[in-house]
Amino acid sequence: MRSLLFLLVLFTSISANAAITTVDRIVAVVNEDVILESELNTRLKTVLGQLQQRGTQPPSAEVLRRQVLERLIISHLQLQVAERTGIRVDDKKLNSSISGIAKQNGMSLNEFRTAIENDGFNFSVFREDIRKEMIVSRMMQRRVRQRVNITEQEIDNFLSTNKNSTEGNKEYRLSHILISLPEAASAEQVDAAKAKADDVISQLRSGVNFKQVAAASSDGQQAFNGGDLGWRKSAQLPSIFSDIATSMQKGDISNAIRSPSGFHIIELSDLRGIEQRHMVKQSLARHILIRKNELTSNDDARIRLQQLLIRLEGGEDFASLARAHSDDRGSAAQGGELGWSSPGALVPSFEQEMGKLKEGQISQPFRTQFGWHIVQLLERREHDDTDSFLRTKARKFIRDRKTEDATQSWIRRIRDEAFVEYRLEDI
Repeated sequence: MRSLLFLLVLFTSISANAAITTVDRIVAVVNEDVILESELNTRLKTVLGQLQQRGTQPPSAEVLRRQVLERLIISHLQLQVAERTGIRVDDKKLNSSISGIAKQNGMSLNEFRTAIENDGFNFSVFREDIRKEMIVSRMMQRRVRQRVNITEQEIDNFLSTNKNSTEGNKEYRLSHILISLPEAASAEQVDAAKAKADDVISQLRSGVNFKQVAAASSDGQQAFNGGDLGWRKSAQLPSIFSDIATSMQKGDISNAIRSPSGFHIIELSDLRGIEQRHMVKQSLARHILIRKNELTSNDDARIRLQQLLIRLEGGEDFASLARAHSDDRGSAAQGGELGWSSPGALVPSFEQEMGKLKEGQISQPFRTQFGWHIVQLLERREHDDTDSFLRTKARKFIRDRKTEDATQSWIRRIRDEAFVEYRLEDI
């Protein structure tokens, strides 16, 4: 009996040990966090799908694995900062975002989920990846973008510098490769990075596809997009690129460009001219607003406006009724007039109702986030909005450039300060 019990225990132990298989393993330790091989493989599958969709030849398996792991490390570091900052995305906002993605793809949420799973992805993992992207976006908004300030003097200087430029009517499409350096790089690290950059340039000038090299070698955020920086005016380009890019011909490859981030290589992928004048259709309108409050319900507000509409149809003056009845005190003093408005200046629901009117026509009562309105369209015109348009564009260009520089600097800093340990020999 004792012998039989011993054999039973031994058999159970052997069976249990035989059942133990390696389900997952750690590929990197990032501060107090870990990256699992399953996470790396999932991200690799996503990146390979993106490269295939863009028609970009992927680099070797080892190079791509290293590139993707480095981006996962940065992502984990960003999420760690977000967690310490207390940034969260609840399920309601996450579900709304995913529904929006599904809608953009012309699908219902269930159809979108089925499509994801048919492509071989776990929808729950996809869902959490979207949550992480939203958290990182919010964290970057708080840590970087909100701290970028643009002064009116900077805009004036920008416009003055580009006012008489012969390049002012051109846009450039650049592709970019970054060979990165740590913040306090040694002379040996600088030399090694420069040698790598020179080798990349040699490959590109011998005819190797830029997108393929960017995916394999670039440490830039656009690497898996072939390094594409999109269409930009010269003033929108990173300052270290602008002088070089404007002197390049389509298809040219630059020499290595040194910056605190490392060595950059750019290709002028394309060049085009743009029209400088900016014309918009403006509307001149006036309105009467009745707000909902403790004494006025939505029905009460709508009925009051219908009564005012009857009085207007009977010949009473719109301006006089607006001064006497409108809850928008700013426009009421002007007889309800809102001044000339360009597209996007007013809330969408108001613009939609105003857009249905002919000159002189008065709308039926309608509701916006501010309350109930009736609006009269007085006039429409074509307006040369170039000065305002260029000023708005200048602000955006400067902000984008500052944000990009600040983002790269911040990412480089948190990466240099992090404890990272690789756990696989092939990484």
